[in-house]
Amino acid sequence: MPSTPSKTLDTFPNPNPKRDYVVHIEVPEFTCLCPLTGQPDFATLVLDYVPDKRNVELKALKMYTWSYRNEGAFHEAVTNKILDDIVGAIAPRFARLTARWYVRGGIFTTVVAEHRKKGWTAAPYIELGRIGVEGAPMRG
Repeated sequence: MPSTPSKTLDTFPNPNPKRDYVVHIEVPEFTCLCPLTGQPDFATLVLDYVPDKRNVELKALKMYTWSYRNEGAFHEAVTNKILDDIVGAIAPRFARLTARWYVRGGIFTTVVAEHRKKGWTAAPYIELGRIGVEGAPMRG
């Protein structure tokens, strides 16, 4: 039976709820319709989140994003709606959704929406050195 679009975001228990870790997901084929012209809009969605008790299931996320294919939505509205739905499904410690919309009419748009769980603060970021091709540390 073929898959169909769905607004359901299935989840699963966080396998390591005591640790802050980042889940990075890219959806390079997001589409919806311009609410004014009906023409298709295309975007790459980048979701970064720090799970708390639940994680989002990837197939469900794929079916969810597919459900917007024939819906009219402004870039800002659909970006915030998707983040709201993800937050509602998994209640993460932190989530950031970046929607990079492809150029149309000479305009390229990026919309970034964030959520932080009340009382949660990120640990300081640690920059580790990168190793070059021959094992030597790289600069920059």
